[in-house]
Amino acid sequence: MEFQSFNFHPVIAARITEVGYISPTPIQQQAIPTVMLGRDVMGLAQTGTGKTAAFALPILNRLMNGPRGQVRALIVAPTRELAEQINESFVTLGKLTRLKSVTVYGGVNVNPQIQALKNGVEIVVACPGRLLDHIGQGTIDLSHLEVLVLDEADQMFDMGFLPDIRRILKQIPAKRQTLLFSATMPPDINKLASDILSDPVTVKVGNTAPPVTVSHALYPVEQHLKTGLLLELLKHTDTDSVLIFTRTKHRAKRLGEQLEKAGYKAASLQGNLSQNRRQAALDGFRDGTYQILVATDIAARGIDVSQISHVVNYDIPDTPEAYVHRIGRTGRAAKTGDAFTMVCSDDTVMVRTIEKKLGAPLERRTVDGFDYSVPAPKKDAEFARPPREPRPTRKPAEAKKNHGASVNPFKTDHPGNKPSSRPQQARPGAAAGPPKTVFNSSRRGK
Repeated sequence: MEFQSFNFHPVIAARITEVGYISPTPIQQQAIPTVMLGRDVMGLAQTGTGKTAAFALPILNRLMNGPRGQVRALIVAPTRELAEQINESFVTLGKLTRLKSVTVYGGVNVNPQIQALKNGVEIVVACPGRLLDHIGQGTIDLSHLEVLVLDEADQMFDMGFLPDIRRILKQIPAKRQTLLFSATMPPDINKLASDILSDPVTVKVGNTAPPVTVSHALYPVEQHLKTGLLLELLKHTDTDSVLIFTRTKHRAKRLGEQLEKAGYKAASLQGNLSQNRRQAALDGFRDGTYQILVATDIAARGIDVSQISHVVNYDIPDTPEAYVHRIGRTGRAAKTGDAFTMVCSDDTVMVRTIEKKLGAPLERRTVDGFDYSVPAPKKDAEFARPPREPRPTRKPAEAKKNHGASVNPFKTDHPGNKPSSRPQQARPGAAAGPPKTVFNSSRRGK
């Protein structure tokens, strides 16, 4: 089967040939004809299976006919990185169509987004929080929406976006085509699918387990020896690009710094970084500037880098589904990959759960020459936060002078502002004023 058999619009067919697409992937074979018929679709597939093109090509084909300058397709994604990646696919595949798209997410200046929407676009790729900001401010018109795509729905649930998704659904036309894609099908996502999909066609590729092209291994080790063992593994392993997962943002940052000090071209990807720095880390990992990327689960969602040879779980994931997502970053496009997971004695239950998910026991390995007997530090465990220095006490006159002064929390280009996941609250004694809706540019991934 070839892409020619789908009978795309000549402009889109020409672009498919230009980018070198010949044979569709399994999910593209199943999903594209159904989406082109206008049916709702429930798609179950791992990342890296080609699902973005499976919905992008039919949407571009649909939008070739009809009005221009109106938002007719909305794709909702959980993270900024995934939103940019999806938009890049639309731009690449729709290069000859003159259709316009824009990404909408927080952490960046809202004005370019408002201007793009005002100028007229047909496709919006958005994260939930900033999209709701636009809806609340009236800077986006979704009354002409024809197609809604919810991508990585299970991850949006994990990140707590389900209430936001339901709020968005109330603001768009009930008569529409809806496509929902997810790597797994937990009960909450199954309930959402039954609520929003009308007589859907289910498209399932694989059994949502890690690719067979990936080999797995466990490395039992005490927590305080993980970094040393990781360095030893990297020293004796032939790697291309390595993606390392940690449980916390603090640990990702710290581990990235330690790998840099050890001489590796490494960067970290975590929520405390500005959008520009996150994008620089991701771009550098893609183009080979960085050989190693240390990331948290949320920050790494949607990373599509075909040359990743190894995924290392510095910390074991919290669920077997998260293990599937992590491991799916390697062994892509029929290439082989390795998945190393460092495990402590406290991880026994999760190891058994993952093995049950895989249907086979995981191989236990040790590294020759590594000293596993080094005792743990007595006082501070590895990665413990340093004690905070006491804040200097301000004089009463100085406190009075500065009372009520604050930096605008929504002005992203102000030098005194840094992204924060905490909602801003009025300070006691601040001047009262009429409430107003503002764009929350500090909410992470939105």
